Amino acid sequence: PTLTRPPPQAPAPPAAIVAPLLEAGLPPQAVQLLHGGGEVGALLCAADEVSVISFTGSAATGDAVARAAGAKRLVLGLRGVLELGGNAATVVCEDADPEQAARECARTGFSNSGQSCISVQRIYVHRSRYDGFLDHLVHAVDQLVVGDPLDENTDVGSMVDEEAAERVVRWSAEAADTGARILRGGTRDGATARPTVVAGPAESASVVGHEVFGALVAVLAYDDFGAVIETCNASRYGLQAGLFTRDMGRILTAWRELETGALIAGGTSNYRLDHVPFGGMKDSGFGRETPRSMIDDYTVVKTLVLRGHSVWGTRNATTEEPSA
Repeated sequence: PTLTRPPPQAPAPPAAIVAPLLEAGLPPQAVQLLHGGGEVGALLCAADEVSVISFTGSAATGDAVARAAGAKRLVLGLRGVLELGGNAATVVCEDADPEQAARECARTGFSNSGQSCISVQRIYVHRSRYDGFLDHLVHAVDQLVVGDPLDENTDVGSMVDEEAAERVVRWSAEAADTGARILRGGTRDGATARPTVVAGPAESASVVGHEVFGALVAVLAYDDFGAVIETCNASRYGLQAGLFTRDMGRILTAWRELETGALIAGGTSNYRLDHVPFGGMKDSGFGRETPRSMIDDYTVVKTLVLRGHSVWGTRNATTEEPSA
């Protein structure tokens, strides 16, 4: 049986998935839904009746899950993955089309209000394209429709709660205090944070060093490709990265040297296919998620050794080996 405990901030989506499974005839003991906060999760992790724990969330909560679980089999993510977030970087080189890159960064930086572990957060643009890229990005962000997430015309809806939206406001204000420019956003209406573009934040700013998990992108200029790879790697996270360039040498160099689980060449970090191995490095986790890996991790492998018996019957079991 499978028992699901959704996050208390978003209880409805898991319920919407479980309900049709039960309506389709799946036995209630096969899939169950239990609501509650961290105390409920801790009790479930420690329960002797629970044999496997699958978890995706923050690094701090992941540590708590591991401590509560003890010697249980942990499937953190789906493939032994401590899939605990990211601070994804996308690099825009001087040979890229800045307008196309800006459109994609706007679309994938603010989809789901930025609440995705591979959402575009840090954008490093070659200095020769920096100002033009910012103009294109601001224009693309201005085209985004902010509103009711249930409206199919909405591009950016509310975040999970007001505290999350306030984090976007607070971190953008902090970046401005260190010299960054807030080109768009930096405000909220309840739980809806306006799409926020922060230009030129300090490397020490929270919008650069931590996971905002919200409707905010930070744009920084770079001069040397090798140096920007090192800058991207300075993050404690390493889930995915994006790269806009036509230079295959740079693509292979970035693929080899970036400390991320995947590189999306010709696109942003926010790209995923379920059948492609997915997972990170460093604080973004270990292992990879795929359907095949999920089946392996939920399967107990057992070995049967037959000694003195034959699956072919008595005759073959007693037949002597022919002489040489």
